[in-house]
Amino acid sequence: MRTIAVCSFKGGTAKTSIALHVGSALAKYHKARVLLIDFDAQANLTAGLGFDPDQLDSLASVLQGQKSLQDVIHNTGIENLDLIPADTWLERIEVTGALASDRYSHERLKKLIETLDYDYVIIDTPPSLCWLTESSLIAAQDTLICATAEFYSVKGLERLSQFISGINDRHPTNVLGVTLSFWNPRGKNNTAFLDVINNSFSGKLLNSKIRRDIAVSEAAIFGKPLFEISPTSRAAGDYRNLTAEILKLM
Repeated sequence: MRTIAVCSFKGGTAKTSIALHVGSALAKYHKARVLLIDFDAQANLTAGLGFDPDQLDSLASVLQGQKSLQDVIHNTGIENLDLIPADTWLERIEVTGALASDRYSHERLKKLIETLDYDYVIIDTPPSLCWLTESSLIAAQDTLICATAEFYSVKGLERLSQFISGINDRHPTNVLGVTLSFWNPRGKNNTAFLDVINNSFSGKLLNSKIRRDIAVSEAAIFGKPLFEISPTSRAAGDYRNLTAEILKLM
């Protein structure tokens, strides 16, 4: 079983969409058994798969010892693809209940995941360097980093690189690569942005890039991946290519 944390230090990088579509592409086109974990209190991954986060328990209840892991795993209605949803309780989970007094609380997610039986577990993390992100990086063998070719996103990669390096001293994780979303191949500053990315994560920039496509938003309205709604769309092809490239790196 491989566990992948999908990370970004800034919102608006299509991080959640990448987690959703890499997971669903693995399930649909590569026949892998996949568990998606929404570990972001915004719960966009949960909503993007048609679930109401206000009606379901998240990993927060499991981490606090109130539910079992199996209690919070839901079938998405898509073959081979399951989900652990998020809720707002995740926001400050590390300072409440049983976790508040546990100095090793950031290792609990790793121990929970080790009991699972999937081909891939993909964790959608918050766009911040917080306890949830740290726990996800510790739990994952691999990390996929998301960015856009614009100033604040690319600058955030420098801090994310430092954050990951600090965790690697105790819990090594392999950076699979950096993938760019909302990509415009004719962007006038592309070369400068790509140079900054290579300075932060040398040799890790992936060839596969996700272009802007209204089909992504339309699929989210239906609570389904693109492959179920617009399988021939430009973005659907980009996500399939990204998934294939990731598989070659693992």
